[in-house]
Amino acid sequence: MQVVILAAGRGKRMNHLTKNNAKPMLKIKGRPVLEYKIDALPSEIKEIIFIVGYYREQIMNHFKNNYKGRKIKYVIQSKLNGTGGALHLAKSVLEDKFLVLMGDDLYHKQDIKKMLKHKLAILACPVDDPSRFGIVKTDRRGNVIEIIEKPKRPQSNLANTGAYVLSKDFFKYDLVNIGNGEFGLPQTLVMMAKDCPVKCEKAKIWCPIGKPEDLEKAEKVIGKFGVKVDSEKKKIMKKPIAKNKK
Repeated sequence: MQVVILAAGRGKRMNHLTKNNAKPMLKIKGRPVLEYKIDALPSEIKEIIFIVGYYREQIMNHFKNNYKGRKIKYVIQSKLNGTGGALHLAKSVLEDKFLVLMGDDLYHKQDIKKMLKHKLAILACPVDDPSRFGIVKTDRRGNVIEIIEKPKRPQSNLANTGAYVLSKDFFKYDLVNIGNGEFGLPQTLVMMAKDCPVKCEKAKIWCPIGKPEDLEKAEKVIGKFGVKVDSEKKKIMKKPIAKNKK
């Protein structure tokens, strides 16, 4: 199975941190965000497709064509026309069922595994302030009805985490224009959900990284994601120096 990781954006809200860096390559405890994301992928995922753009050479030079046994392909998004536009660029290299993840968010492996049980799925996480996110509305069976961006009067607290399980049937639907020359993946998925059930799985944990303070929060919670933090400094136990006996 394949995963598409959307990693082309500029990340303007990160301010100076992304002036000379690709946002998904910003580091948490010495490791790029993308490494944690790949380490959280279940064994079913055999191939990674990166959608790259801004400072793409940083990602390509770091991961090359293979990372920890997984084959990697790159698709360049020269024009940033939204998540829907980005995914369409990978259409020709995708198999029937695939996973989609945002390049700058942290996900837990168990949450991704839950999603893979379904033909179509979205991962949502309960949040304290629904007005900051795209909020997922479901029916009694837990299938997606609607995704409302930053609602003033939210009817749910389930935030869209930007993690999806899709099939190539997605490409049969016209992309939904969300303004400013961008086309939305979640908005298009809602159109698809009218014909095909899209299961909404609830996340155990999710850490969106959109602002500098989110990166600081990630430093504190990364241990909860069940991935190895290689850069943690190990204490070096020094042997006591024996004194020369006179």
